[in-house]
Amino acid sequence: MLLNIPNVVTLSRIILIPLLIGIYYFPEDWLSWEGKNLTSTGVFIFAGITDWLDGFLARRLNQMSAFGAFLDPVADKLIVAGALVVLLQLGRVDALVALIIIGREIAISALREWMAKVGQSASVAVAYVGKLKTVAQMVAIPLLLFHDPLFGVLDCQWLGTILINVAAVLTVASMLYYLRKALPYASVRG
Repeated sequence: MLLNIPNVVTLSRIILIPLLIGIYYFPEDWLSWEGKNLTSTGVFIFAGITDWLDGFLARRLNQMSAFGAFLDPVADKLIVAGALVVLLQLGRVDALVALIIIGREIAISALREWMAKVGQSASVAVAYVGKLKTVAQMVAIPLLLFHDPLFGVLDCQWLGTILINVAAVLTVASMLYYLRKALPYASVRG
């Protein structure tokens, strides 16, 4: 079944991408810069909650599907890429960092598809370093979107920049890990 409740929740994450980007195109008399930052941060955090919720609902309602297993990581990658493009446009993230993170997501998706074709998808299952990378970027991105000082003391741009740079380093490390796992199958034709 293509459209079950968890898949609709996942699709909502994809639908949020134009909103996340479009917020910054609203005229300032509609929404101040602080309002844009707060709203985009809220949209991104809500998308993160839907990422947890779709998996929870799929298990709870016994509605796991091949389509959902495909769509969930695609939605994750698209929302992160959309946010990074916004942050790049706003000058809040370095182009090299955005390129590393987005490029890795494309490369690893292709690698996983190829490994599935040669019957070795378990070889490139999510590793601990990949989970650390995800945590670093999922904390960094809302901080960078929010941008303003939090409670007057926490410099969100500074902390977000540190975390997104950590995420970029972990991104390279995880990509090298997955490539090393796939290397023995490079001669397999699929």
